Amino acid sequence: MSIACDRQLPADPAVRHGVVAVLVGPTASGKSGLAVALADSLSRWDQPAEIVNADSMLVYRGMDIGTAKPTPDELKRVRHHLVDLLDVTETATVAEFQFRARTAVADCLSRGVLPIVVGGSALYIRAIVDEFEFPGTDPELRARLTAELSLVGANVLHERLTRIDPAAAAAILPGNGRRIVRALEVVELTGKPFPARLPPRRYALKDVIQIGLSIDRATLDRRIEQRVEAMWDAGLVSEVRDLVGHGLRDGLTASRALGYRQVLDSFAGVVDEAEARRRTIAATRRFARRQDSWFRQDHRITWLPYDQSGLVEAVAQLLAVPVED
Repeated sequence: MSIACDRQLPADPAVRHGVVAVLVGPTASGKSGLAVALADSLSRWDQPAEIVNADSMLVYRGMDIGTAKPTPDELKRVRHHLVDLLDVTETATVAEFQFRARTAVADCLSRGVLPIVVGGSALYIRAIVDEFEFPGTDPELRARLTAELSLVGANVLHERLTRIDPAAAAAILPGNGRRIVRALEVVELTGKPFPARLPPRRYALKDVIQIGLSIDRATLDRRIEQRVEAMWDAGLVSEVRDLVGHGLRDGLTASRALGYRQVLDSFAGVVDEAEARRRTIAATRRFARRQDSWFRQDHRITWLPYDQSGLVEAVAQLLAVPVED
């Protein structure tokens, strides 16, 4: 479903009680800015709104430039949930993120506040709004498997997974050591196959309205390059260097973030800084294409042009009227 750019919209749409707004789309499409502008406008229409972050890297303190974290002014103007929660040495899991995000959404709704969930990861968005359960974890078992991964390598563990759970092994790349470890852990803990494929799309939350920002590839590629260049100019290299002193290299999740991983490679002498910048641009473009592909598979999303005139009003209108299936 999409909305024509010339559709006449009311100046003060009334958001239905209990709605959960979800803004999605590829990185650099303008989601975060739209979320802040929407919250500002809704507050003027006597509808308080707060933002629930669904980006796994914004939870890390100190990772500001490379994650395009909301500015201090934006954080002051609109309350943001799930930002600056963890040190870079801590591991963010989807299951923990799901619990925190759903708690924040419930808190907003209980206070009559519209939660605006914003993120670029289809997995994290689905974990928040859909019926999505995660098997448990065992720290000792995880540590043993992780140590074994370091000793024998991902390919050996992938061969083991192929023997005990061929369906899961077929869905996981042989070099994805972290995911292989998780699959082996789940099989050993539960005695059941690892759920490598996502479950059917069914909302766990009531009255969810998902809105995606549509942007053509050439424009998106240009915006990504401009964003990466701006991050470098803003001091990304210095930020990463400072975070290394706080244990960034030891962080299983934080150290893999786009930009941070490439700068770390430059520190290690794998590439020079110019190549790290080029690789960041290329990797971000690939990631953006995957994001768009993931979201396009969800037909519950209403797509709007990222540069549509009156975009805030158009989104507010979607939150005020039922959306057709």
